[in-house]
Amino acid sequence: MVQVDPRPQAGDTVTSVAATGSADGTRGKGLSGNSVGLLGSAVIGISTVAPVYCLTSTLGPTVGEVGVQMPAVFLAGFLPMLLVAFAYRELNKAVPDCGTSFTWTVKAFGPRVGWMCGWGLVIATIIVLSNLAGVATSFFYLLLGELTGSQAIADLDGNRAAHVLTCLAFIAVATAISYRGMTATKGVQYTLVGLQLAVLAVFVVMAVAKAQSGDLAGSLHFSWTWLDPFAVRSFSAFTAGLSLSIFMFWGWDTCLTVNEETTGSAKTPGRAALLAMLVLIGSYLLTAVASQMFSGVGHKGTGLGNPDTADNVFAALANPVMGTVLGVLLFVAVLASAAASLQTTFIPVARTVLAMSTYEALPASFAKIHPRFRSPGRATIAAGVATGVFYAVMSILSENVLIDTIYALGLMICFYYSITAFACAWFFRRELRNSARDLLFKGVFPFLGGLLLAAVFGKTLTDMWNPAYGSGSSVFGVGSVFVIGVGLLLLGVVIMLIMRRRSPAFFRGEVLTRATPALVVEE
Repeated sequence: MVQVDPRPQAGDTVTSVAATGSADGTRGKGLSGNSVGLLGSAVIGISTVAPVYCLTSTLGPTVGEVGVQMPAVFLAGFLPMLLVAFAYRELNKAVPDCGTSFTWTVKAFGPRVGWMCGWGLVIATIIVLSNLAGVATSFFYLLLGELTGSQAIADLDGNRAAHVLTCLAFIAVATAISYRGMTATKGVQYTLVGLQLAVLAVFVVMAVAKAQSGDLAGSLHFSWTWLDPFAVRSFSAFTAGLSLSIFMFWGWDTCLTVNEETTGSAKTPGRAALLAMLVLIGSYLLTAVASQMFSGVGHKGTGLGNPDTADNVFAALANPVMGTVLGVLLFVAVLASAAASLQTTFIPVARTVLAMSTYEALPASFAKIHPRFRSPGRATIAAGVATGVFYAVMSILSENVLIDTIYALGLMICFYYSITAFACAWFFRRELRNSARDLLFKGVFPFLGGLLLAAVFGKTLTDMWNPAYGSGSSVFGVGSVFVIGVGLLLLGVVIMLIMRRRSPAFFRGEVLTRATPALVVEE
């Protein structure tokens, strides 16, 4: 007798598997397997987050919102990301596919929700890539100015043509390295991430030592109350600080997008993601506390609340903390952070596009793998071209448009992270009664993480309606950030409708099925 059962029982013999090449319905992509280990995967996740860049650009604005409670807000932002990381880990164990959020959400909620989730990841990554390229360009000229002592060279960053051309050059180099596959990517990242963390460690030690000397105006003694999120003066200030904190953790999921190229693809990527998260929160807390002890939260001089230095805190603290010679290392670390993240951020967008193309949700040409490097060459080049065009056009249109586009990034991040977290709880819904562990890690934790990020999404969407949000510009009385954020999501809907006409099989659920394909077993 032959029967169909979603789970083979003890003693059953598997005689055939439904459809598309594996028991879970996923397809092989032709990527280079077993090319990344636990450490390499964790390093790639840390690099994508760009911890030094995130710190220099976020310490000031966060203090401006929550004052000395900055470390507490960093911890609060870490919580939903940790909960979502559990969702990614469990989904990866069940379906180790480089499409990650796209693939998992299709299997949980169907092709339309999955397609939009994949679009959210792709468009968020392109925005981040353009921003990172711009930051790398700015710090490149700032570092050259420091090394040469020439203000004229430093001022080249303000030259629109020079800035855009240099930015495009950085994008081209990052695209070329990513095009050569995971081996080239991994080698570059060990050096750049190691440099970042080493310089941060030196900065923390020197800042704390000088703060404890008692000779600095504005310095503060450490207090455990800095870690109390309930001490923030208002809920509005807390949510504003939280949205900044969440941005600081974005990118750790790159560990999962290289799962088909990782040794032990079912378990290693999830462990690497959790390891990367722990390194990040440790680095953020230590740097936040050390900076606050050294500078205080004042609005003048080196105070972290000074609006004149808020967008680049390390530029103001480099020489006072580390001296003239070692201070240059901090500039190098910020440049290395932005450059490293620029290169690794190509990984999730290229592999998501590869997966979407493999499952016929995007044109088949993006599914081509380079025969030598075993990388998604065409998808990587397409991501590089899209990033370059996006940044150049936005820079030419208006500086305000570029700023507002970056502000809209948080909306995209919360959008696809929350959907993925909910997908985990729904995908494993029939297993939640199996054990307390399954209930917590496959259901409760992912659902709570998704709920928290969905709440931030809703609050951010409401705040964006106000023209004062972002650059202060508006369209027919509606904030430009809202128009850009919602407009980019609606653009995804339009492209999805076009692809539905071109690839009806995917949108009918025939290519990547919602449920795990049943195994045909023989008693």
